[in-house]
Amino acid sequence: MNSWITALRFNEQMDTLIRWAKTRQSRMVCVANVHMLMEAYWNPEFSRVLESADLVTPDGMPLVWMMRQQGLRQQDRVAGMEILLRLCDLAPRKKVSVFFLGSDEQTLAAMRQRLEQEFPDLDIAAMEPLPFRPLTPSEDRALIERINRSGAGLVFLSLGCPKQELWMAQHQGQINAVTIGLGGVFPVYAGQKKWAPRWVRENGLEWLYRFVQEPTRLWGRYSKTIPPFVWLALKQLLTDNPVKNARYARELTRAIQNRKGDRPIGQLLVEAGLLSPRQVERILQEQRERNRDRRFGELLSEYGWVKPQTIDFFAEQLPQLKNQPEKYPIGYYLKSAALLDDDQIEAIVKHQKKTGLRFGELAVVKGWIKQETVDLVLEHIENSQNSSPTLSMA
Repeated sequence: MNSWITALRFNEQMDTLIRWAKTRQSRMVCVANVHMLMEAYWNPEFSRVLESADLVTPDGMPLVWMMRQQGLRQQDRVAGMEILLRLCDLAPRKKVSVFFLGSDEQTLAAMRQRLEQEFPDLDIAAMEPLPFRPLTPSEDRALIERINRSGAGLVFLSLGCPKQELWMAQHQGQINAVTIGLGGVFPVYAGQKKWAPRWVRENGLEWLYRFVQEPTRLWGRYSKTIPPFVWLALKQLLTDNPVKNARYARELTRAIQNRKGDRPIGQLLVEAGLLSPRQVERILQEQRERNRDRRFGELLSEYGWVKPQTIDFFAEQLPQLKNQPEKYPIGYYLKSAALLDDDQIEAIVKHQKKTGLRFGELAVVKGWIKQETVDLVLEHIENSQNSSPTLSMA
């Protein structure tokens, strides 16, 4: 079905999310079920959204059964409600605050009341509904700033699939927190819908339990997605060669590890926080199987994960900084990489005069760029030039 699922046990995935949230890393988490995988199968744009995620959890039991059949015998389910409950339990111990985004005011109010009873130590940074329309650019920027100013390390999002995944992908690198799409978990936790009993969930019958509650809404979705999923799953399980797959996985891992002087653009973009290792693997697989003569950057542009100007900058300009006689502030390089525009640079410079903070610090605080990106560019600048008043101001 051409989708990647994170093969980690439930506790390992939760520990990873808390570790990211504690340091406020900009990460994207998709909670995948049959519906989401079929949307990705039919829609190449949505497939690329899943590829860009830092972690894709196996929510539905059919996905778990598939993974177990492929050799991951200990794989367990990592579902939306369990994610919410575990992270709300772990977050206070790790001093991580949470932000709830989406749904409506009534649902959020009911959730807050229950959260305060079950997790009295949980630090809720904010709970905000979203309008049933696209946000204007100014509304979107204001929302990003509110999330970043709140200090939240976790953002739980409820917009439904695929809207919430598209929203998270559009805001990758802008929000300094781990965003997790929880879909219909909000109304269930608020008590507006019933949560299936454990035996129903463990036997893969939660879809039927939900269908009984909302037959009119879910009939179209289930009739469209379940039959083709069953066919594709059987086809994959009957044609897969576990020995061949294991050998290919080892070769791919070695190829990634050994890419030092060949075309380091993928490595640079991962270090800058602009690509995930999963995306690099995807491009390498594309090169290996169908496009041996195509360059990494060309394929990356076609996938639309990084702007062409950004690829050119990290492939050509950044490695050549040591040969550049002129000295420029970091804002110049970030603009050259199409990571900041003139309006954003002007806004940062204005705030610099008021706060005295460095250019890169303000860009990160505003959620316009990742800390890893600033660190990598500064590292190359400092390695090629002596520190100067211009650079210290930027």
